[in-house]
Amino acid sequence: MLALQPIDTTPQAFRPDPITQEEAAAMFRAALNLFGKWGLTDEQAATLLDMPLRSYRRWKAEGPGRISRDGRARLSNLMGIHKALRIIFSEAQRGYAWMRASNAAFAGASALDVMLGGELTDIMRVRRYLDAARGGW
Repeated sequence: MLALQPIDTTPQAFRPDPITQEEAAAMFRAALNLFGKWGLTDEQAATLLDMPLRSYRRWKAEGPGRISRDGRARLSNLMGIHKALRIIFSEAQRGYAWMRASNAAFAGASALDVMLGGELTDIMRVRRYLDAARGGW
């Protein structure tokens, strides 16, 4: 007979900021590199991060300032998309190209087209699709 181990169901302390500013700054630097691999313009990158173009260019040159909770969520989802693409495609270039390719799952639009809708949920839609494709959840 299988003996079940007890599970701790004690509520954990609320973490108002699950991603620290330092972690967000590191993700921002990684995102800049990723945006280059995806061939994004500054305007497109600013849209993905929901930032005014001028602010994005300043952060790109000088480093990020304080990143909002929404900004941290956007960066986290972008990193999740990158991770999923690296798992799905053994050749990194194929993953980068996939971002701009027409996709039946998005009614013929590319994943980048979907994400450029500008909402956090647009980025999350692409991430959920890729997580399902790679078998993650």
